[in-house]
Amino acid sequence: MHIGQKLPNVTLPRDGGANVDLSKLAGKNVVLFFYPRDNTPGCTTESIEFSRMKDAFSDLNTVVYGVSKDSVASHDKFVAKRELTIPLLSDENHDLCETFGVWKEKNMYGKKFMGIERSTFLFNADGDLVNEWRKVKVADHVETVLQAVKDL
Repeated sequence: MHIGQKLPNVTLPRDGGANVDLSKLAGKNVVLFFYPRDNTPGCTTESIEFSRMKDAFSDLNTVVYGVSKDSVASHDKFVAKRELTIPLLSDENHDLCETFGVWKEKNMYGKKFMGIERSTFLFNADGDLVNEWRKVKVADHVETVLQAVKDL
């Protein structure tokens, strides 16, 4: 996925059991933030911050979705435990993660494994990718994304 490319035509299950069809989001700005895992410290902080700022994004005609490889059941527990207000999409087969190039080999304590590299993508109301943040550090990230939306 590169700047200028269109939002993929994909449908994924979300927390609560519904499906989200990304192709039906035309006319709205879309933020997709990919995160490694439900209920881990950085992912929790990021998800809470996006939830806290949901109205600010909505006021700018912007919808925000979190995406991870976790199951819908895991998302449901995460949403309930942390009182999240943003929808979480389940990409269990990591197809969307691969499309966005965030499915990467990672290394922790000398052990290599595949996982999601924390990344965020902003699409304008025409469905064009206009900004991307890779290898995201959580601190101040949501405010940075909100400012990018304001600058559209």
